[in-house]
This record gives sequence, structure tokens and C-alpha cells, in this order.
Amino acid sequence: MAGSLTPQPQPQLLLSHHHHNHHPPPLHFNPIITRRSLLLSTTSLSFTTTLPPQPPPSLALASPPLDTTITDRVFMDFSLCPTTFLPNTNPTLSPDPSTPLCTESFLLGRLILGLYGHLVPLTVSNFKSMCSPTSSSSYKNTLVHKIFPGQFFLAGRQGRRDKAEVRPPHDLPRNTEAVESKAFLLPHSRAGVVSLCLSENDDDEDIKLDPNYRNVEFLITTGPGPCPQLDNNNIVFGTVLEGLDIVAAIASIPTYKPGERIRQFNDLAKFLGDERAQNARAIWNRPLKTVYISDCGELKVAKPSLSPTLP
Repeated sequence: MAGSLTPQPQPQLLLSHHHHNHHPPPLHFNPIITRRSLLLSTTSLSFTTTLPPQPPPSLALASPPLDTTITDRVFMDFSLCPTTFLPNTNPTLSPDPSTPLCTESFLLGRLILGLYGHLVPLTVSNFKSMCSPTSSSSYKNTLVHKIFPGQFFLAGRQGRRDKAEVRPPHDLPRNTEAVESKAFLLPHSRAGVVSLCLSENDDDEDIKLDPNYRNVEFLITTGPGPCPQLDNNNIVFGTVLEGLDIVAAIASIPTYKPGERIRQFNDLAKFLGDERAQNARAIWNRPLKTVYISDCGELKVAKPSLSPTLP
């Protein structure tokens, strides 16, 4: 009988108590923090936190617009010879710059170029000097020496006047804008962009090594699309205001295109370091007809105007 009065072990009392008590234990004794509750509390706090207003990214990164005010205008007449131009075989003769390259030339038409004198004043000033019709060192009676269909054409290559190439004056200022980053910001986004050639310049290396060398070669984009490969490498300093049809006519002139086998041999020769490869490439993309700048000069601007929006 004494054994029956012995108290039961504590665990059995707890189980018995739990069996008869249907109320859950108070939650405040064992608080449980789950990942879900932590995320929810963090989210609720973020909604109540007040942050200072932030400017839109487009406004924060916006830079002041480039000054494309047209400060100067020049004209260029382009003509076509019925036969291929043959340079004078006697380089000692001093050719008259006012003499046309051929006696029966056909006038293609006139371009009116607007120049951005506020953006790149030195480039514009040098270009205007090269357009002076009275100077023996102007662009007058010099060749359009390369045409890249659907992209651009090149003019103003330096060399001998007897080969219808340009000889800049010795007092032409050195263009320090060629090392200024702001001079390269305008894109070649459409037809009619006028740009100073840097990456596309094909003057002979011995001419470039001259301490008095001045780069005056320029290009004009022909469209129909942009030329992004020219961006950041050449200085855009103007636009065609009138005469885009003349630009298209120049772009349509047939050019010399080497065959695939010639290109392969040339690539191999260039890889082997053969100098003749570069000499051979000099005639690629040359027009099969002689097109040249038959006249040029400055047009006085009474009041500068903003560059028009061209297609």
C-alpha cells in the first residue's frame, strides 16, 4: 500500500497536465524570429524611411549642349572632267592654280557649307584660309581623290600642285584643336557632315614627317546612313546647308575596286611587311572619273544662325 502512495515522476505529471489543459502556452515566454518575419519587418521600415529626392539619371548626367552656331559660310563648286586627269610629268613647272584641270569640264554644282566657328574656331579659320580663291595654296583646282560609296568622300590631300593636290601655306597656324577632347564630340550622324580628316587622312608619310606639316584634308559624309566609325576620331566643323544633291552625285561616281584575289595578295604582302602593299592600296576607292573643286570662297554672313536640322 505504501508503494501506491509514492508520487508519480514529474514528466508524467507534465504530460497529464498537457492532456487536460487545452490552452496554448503564452507566446511571450519563447519568442521565435523567423526569416519571413525579419524580411517583413525590414520592408515595413523601408516604407517609413524618408529619403531625399534624387534627380533623374538623364538630368544628372546631362552636359551642356554644343555650340553649333553657324558663324561662317563658304561655297565649293565641283566639276567633272570628261577624261581622266593626267598629272604634269615635269614637277619643276609651277602650275597656275587658276587653270582648270581640263578644258571641257562639266559643272556638277555648288555646295554651301556652314561652319561652327564657336565650337572649333581654329579648324574653321584654317579651312576658310584654304578656301580663298586668290591664294595659290587653296583647295581650288584640287581633286576629290577618294570616294567610299554610302559613306563619305575625301578631298584636300597634300602633295604636288602638278598632281592637283594641295600645298598649304607655310604660315597656316598649327591646329591645336586636334588634341582637345571637345573637338571630337559631334557625331557623323547623317549626310552632309563636314569633318577634318584625322583617322582617315591618307597623306604620304614623308609629308606628315615634315615639321611644318599642316593637316588640311577633309571629308563630307554622303549618307544615306550615319558613319559611326568616324566618330571620336575626326573633327566635325560644319555641315552642308545647300547642295546635298551634289553630294549624292559625287557619291555615285564609279570607283576602282580591286578583286578578291588582289585583296588577298595585298593582305599577305602587308602581313609580310612589303611596302608595295600600301602603295597598291593608295589607288583603291579612287574615282574612275576626274572630279575636282573648280572654285571656292567665303560667303559673308550678316547674322550667325543655328545649325538647321537636316534629315
